[in-house]
Amino acid sequence: MGPEGWYFSGEGGSLTEDPLHGFKKLKELYLKADPDYTGRYTVPVLWDKKADVLVNNESLEIIRMLYLEFDEFLPAHLREENRPGKGLYPPQLRAEIDVMNEWVYNTVNNGVYKVGFSKSQKAYDENIYPLFASLDRLEEHLSHRKPFLFGDSITEADIRLYTTLARFDVAYHSVFQCNLKSIRHDYPRLHAWLRRLYWDQDQEGPLRAAFYRTTEPNISRYALGYADSRWKIVLESQGPLVVPAGPLVLMEPL
Repeated sequence: MGPEGWYFSGEGGSLTEDPLHGFKKLKELYLKADPDYTGRYTVPVLWDKKADVLVNNESLEIIRMLYLEFDEFLPAHLREENRPGKGLYPPQLRAEIDVMNEWVYNTVNNGVYKVGFSKSQKAYDENIYPLFASLDRLEEHLSHRKPFLFGDSITEADIRLYTTLARFDVAYHSVFQCNLKSIRHDYPRLHAWLRRLYWDQDQEGPLRAAFYRTTEPNISRYALGYADSRWKIVLESQGPLVVPAGPLVLMEPL
């Protein structure tokens, strides 16, 4: 990610350009969809190839589209209503999930970026303490000793939190200076929760090894990616780009 948002770098086997139009920057896709667009050029993006237009760029809405609006196209045994616990957004838990999603997004998912891209001490101080207060709150929430945030079955709340915690010790802690505590040393319940998701490699199980398959190939590159982004956005590409080396073990075993 650079000052103008995400771009196609070709690094780590990724694409060198947008496969539909040959664009080099995500910004170009936004402007193709709306030439008058003036907001941020963020990911994820859901693009309609037939209408050739951007449909949505809000992660929660895209997640729900994929498992609700397209559910009828799946084999019956994989549909949300037939999954353990009634799927990722079960009716009986929706109010609780929505409440957690709101504060986790503001202080954790987005909180690490508020800290890491701070351009003043004041901005850093205003955001780092709420981040760790919410991690403390999540640690306490897991005191029920269940495998997932809302009991015995995975929900979208687990998925949304995982994306941040999988990157925390290997990138946010060092690169983004989110260093009051680490997940592996200071949050035993969150650490156990994270490792259970990451190390599950049962292709036929309820997690379908999705967390391991999507994280393991990329986890060694998180530090470089975020260090490069911070260097460009906060330091404005001035001085050397220095990438932290640790931790020695990227994801500790179960």
